Amino acid sequence: MNSRQIITIIVVAVAALAGGYFIGTSTSGPKTESQITLKNEADSINFFLGLNQGYALQGLPFEPDAELIYIGMNQVLNDSSSYDAMTAQNIFRQLQMSLADRESMAAEAESIENLEKGAQFLEENAKREGVITTESGLQYEVIDEGTGRKPEETSEVTVMYEGTLIDGTVFDSSYERGDSVTFNLDGVIPGWTEGLQKMSVGSTYKFYIPSHLAYGERETGPIPGNSVLIFKVELLGIE
Repeated sequence: MNSRQIITIIVVAVAALAGGYFIGTSTSGPKTESQITLKNEADSINFFLGLNQGYALQGLPFEPDAELIYIGMNQVLNDSSSYDAMTAQNIFRQLQMSLADRESMAAEAESIENLEKGAQFLEENAKREGVITTESGLQYEVIDEGTGRKPEETSEVTVMYEGTLIDGTVFDSSYERGDSVTFNLDGVIPGWTEGLQKMSVGSTYKFYIPSHLAYGERETGPIPGNSVLIFKVELLGIE
């Protein structure tokens, strides 16, 4: 989640959480759902907006405090805040920038650490019997060798696969979904484009893909920047 998304969620959630507090709540804290009476459509909109934004807030890199959010909103609505709108906005922007800076520094540190760990992993992995390292740095080993034809760079192929990080974390698996995947070989990461051309239909290989043949420095979904990726790939067919 980037800083712009975080900012958007916070801004919307402030209004939503405040609305959730105003409906059937008191200064003693929020009531349970069974204690809340939604008298009209506006009440329902406020309540379910609060629920949805509450779920969105769970993904933030800090723990939101609904009570503090409510207090801030309540002070403004009751004209009791010591901060005018411009001052509050400036402080909020400074906090946003500070959060974004910390996120960027943390991501950079993790990326450097991943690069170092990945290099060490590949160095050790290359020593294992059966592991072949290509000129590009791609490593692979044959689990089962098929007898079918091999794809070309522009072929459309169908595979089953599972992808993991070097710590064993599974980030994607067609086996878990119970369905194969079909794609053009020249439209995927370079490690797949190169590796699958070595496979015959019916083969199962394991690829160890350096970050420069995968997603590089950028974070991609559950994959941190500069990650070495491990794929078990079964080539089912060439379309």
